[in-house]
Amino acid sequence: MKEIASMNNAEKRIDEFELGPINLKIEPGTITSLIGNNGSGKSTILKMWMDLAKADHGNIQIFGIPVGGKDESWKGHISYQPQTVIGWSAFTGKTLKDFIAPLYPNWDNHLFQEMAETLNIPLNKRFGKLSQGVQQKLNLALTIPRNTPILLLDEPTASIDIPSRKVVIDLLSNWMDQGERAIVMTSHQTEDTMKLADYLTVLHSGKMFGTFEKETLKDSFIRYWMKDKLPAETVPGEAARENKIIISNDAETTERYFSENDFTFTNAEKLDLDEIIPILLS
Repeated sequence: MKEIASMNNAEKRIDEFELGPINLKIEPGTITSLIGNNGSGKSTILKMWMDLAKADHGNIQIFGIPVGGKDESWKGHISYQPQTVIGWSAFTGKTLKDFIAPLYPNWDNHLFQEMAETLNIPLNKRFGKLSQGVQQKLNLALTIPRNTPILLLDEPTASIDIPSRKVVIDLLSNWMDQGERAIVMTSHQTEDTMKLADYLTVLHSGKMFGTFEKETLKDSFIRYWMKDKLPAETVPGEAARENKIIISNDAETTERYFSENDFTFTNAEKLDLDEIIPILLS
């Protein structure tokens, strides 16, 4: 399936921070979560797709149109929810909606009203007077209904209470079902990633480790409780060890080694995603 957004060898330097090279391909019908430590470049990647941070090197495209070129029609295909918005404090949610909605031909006013009611967003109160969590809800309510094929969400559930977080996750799942759409999101909430993402792109301090299919990744990490003392040498497939426990990211290779060398494990279990991610980032 042809990608609808891509980054090829994209690089960006900001003071002493170097991001890249980043290689990403986003296909319709998928949700990709950017995962990494603080300062790994997740938010910068979203900004590069929006041409808010210009790449120093590489090629970035939306629907085959180069981002940052003379043809700006790509902007009609993408919506962006930043972590922090500037310049909204004096305006009410209703006024902001009246500003934004006419800019998007496929604006879904029914969805906007549904989000405002379900998430208890007071539309007649100035943005600057709202709590941080309600500001985030309003930010999402002004982004998702734009109904562009690509949605970029930077920490979409940050500061939102747990019941509202579930509502947002359900809304995003339903939104994805309405057509050939894609979401790229950043999140420190592993639960959100577990429920939403199809692919995980792992970054650490500006370097990209790779993009992994979520379910395949979950199936590939196994924890083994060994009967006897661990071998001194590194076991094939070994990702981590502690006391009599070995974690493998290649179960077939690891278990073959155990069998050939008469090592016995008493129990084995798959790791949760929130256990796998720190290992990938270590």
